[in-house]
Amino acid sequence: MTTATATVTAKGQITIPKAIREALGIERQDSLLFLLEGDQLVLVPLHHRPLSELYGVLPATRAYQGHQLIREEIRGKLGERLARGDE
Repeated sequence: MTTATATVTAKGQITIPKAIREALGIERQDSLLFLLEGDQLVLVPLHHRPLSELYGVLPATRAYQGHQLIREEIRGKLGERLARGDE
């Protein structure tokens, strides 16, 4: 088990100790999810991933139609919403 302490600054900030960052693989640009469970605070690292890593994660539901057809479809749907008075 790795343990460490940190002090909260006047601005409410803390520095995550190096041993903790290394143990969890926390790097620059990573985010942390704060979970409050009763009187316990749980920090979950949300590691930064380049967009290129996400390519192909979701299956395509239909073939790519091209920019022009997509724009026309969006305009049509927007026109329908405006005609109904939806915002």
